[in-house]
Amino acid sequence: MNSVKEGKTTAIIAYMTMIGALIAITMNMEPKNDFARFHTRQAFGLHLIFFGCAIFLSVWFNKYAWYGLYICYIVLWFYGFMGALNNRKQSVPVLGPYFQEWFTFIK
Repeated sequence: MNSVKEGKTTAIIAYMTMIGALIAITMNMEPKNDFARFHTRQAFGLHLIFFGCAIFLSVWFNKYAWYGLYICYIVLWFYGFMGALNNRKQSVPVLGPYFQEWFTFIK
């Protein structure tokens, strides 16, 4: 429980834009915190998927696809952010377990 309290600030910062995720990665270099690492991976993955889809949609424009992208991003972001605020290590639905596997370089 003590490690959760120590990593909470870093976990919350990770959800504040992609820059926040990069700052959280550097904040968690020393000392390493498992709670912060978990949420940093979740937030980094959400931001990365959002930017990747946004780049794709900027070429293939469809306003309903944009609406869908923003709704999905906001819902998943809110779910992860609330988990960090409530001291829980809950993966975002569907993509969360993949983020933990793909972003093992975030330690």
